[in-house]
Amino acid sequence: MEKVERYNLRVLRLGSRAELEGAMEALGVDPRGREIMGPKGRFLLIQAEGLEARAAAILKQEMLAKGGEAAIPRGVYLGDEEKVRVILMGTEAQFKAVCRTLAEQPFGLRELGEELALILSRMGTPPPPIRIGGREFTWGERTYIMGILNITPDSFSGDGLAKEPDPVAAAVERARAMAAAGADILDLGAESTRPGAAPVTAEEELDRLLPVLRAVAEAVDVPISVDTYKATVAAAALKNGASCVNDVWGLQRDPEMAKVVAAAGVPVIVMHNQVGTEYTGDLMAAILRFFRRSLSLAEAAGVPAEHVIVDPGIGFGKTREQNLEVLRRLPELRSLGRPILLGTSRKSVIGLTLNLPVGERLFGTAATVALGVAGGADIIRVHDVAEMAQVARMADAVVRGGPR
Repeated sequence: MEKVERYNLRVLRLGSRAELEGAMEALGVDPRGREIMGPKGRFLLIQAEGLEARAAAILKQEMLAKGGEAAIPRGVYLGDEEKVRVILMGTEAQFKAVCRTLAEQPFGLRELGEELALILSRMGTPPPPIRIGGREFTWGERTYIMGILNITPDSFSGDGLAKEPDPVAAAVERARAMAAAGADILDLGAESTRPGAAPVTAEEELDRLLPVLRAVAEAVDVPISVDTYKATVAAAALKNGASCVNDVWGLQRDPEMAKVVAAAGVPVIVMHNQVGTEYTGDLMAAILRFFRRSLSLAEAAGVPAEHVIVDPGIGFGKTREQNLEVLRRLPELRSLGRPILLGTSRKSVIGLTLNLPVGERLFGTAATVALGVAGGADIIRVHDVAEMAQVARMADAVVRGGPR
């Protein structure tokens, strides 16, 4: 006779401390009790790298003493490791307790504790809102839609407007349609960044870009981002209607770009990119190192931290498998405390996975957008604005409980 399961046990899937506290409130738990237990019910895995072996050994003991755990290489105990990676496991409360004890420890552990406290604060709080053009973007409330306007003759997606008889008129028509369909920002690019595309000079890029930019800025009341890695192009665009820079090399290609952004006082999207698809060690660790360099360059130039948005660069310097891994592990970018932009629209990872040409990747794009929203994306960059705005709104309703 099958045993009756009397207590209706289930494993809870609560994605945030706020959801946990909401579940406790539904039980009738005292508010003070919810405040105390909230950090105890949030389990985290945090990886650190570049630790001295002796520091890793101490860190493991500190985590164990607080009820947590730390995975460290066996070589730490055998004496054949110098610098190591560590995976820390514990509740938010346990991590906070460890941070306090690390303040008194040697071998770089005090600094580790400070970084750990910073990461914990970022994971629990959305980045501060920013203004792009005349609009405020408040992160964590909903997903914003960026519509793509390619002013190129050789766009991978086949929607390049430079081949139109009248590129300016075509761009204005498409911009108006995107704004009506729900675009919160438009991204104008005049140089194709698809793999194998021939580079163009700044002069040629500006010849394509500026007439369209001026006309679109006049025609629609939507903030405009300029998709370029050249400082001279960005500077000219910001004087002619753009209010954000989208740099596919994350401020690391043109040394003047961060200065241009700082001088204009505008937000910047820094995208991860590299030549080739070989990575040393963990893929996401490499991407976060890239972003930390971009953030350092921005800070050195005077760009406020809240003005930086990160984009993991789906399709850039990554294989199909690596792109899929980035999508699976997108929440790890929250460690940076910056808004996340995700651009998967019509890209090769979808074509290679589903064996479909560019024109038939709408549903594949929709799947990646929904999963991206679930993974923490704040902005989605898309060609098909009307369709993906619906996908994002539905995903928001599930993930964020809104909009209604």
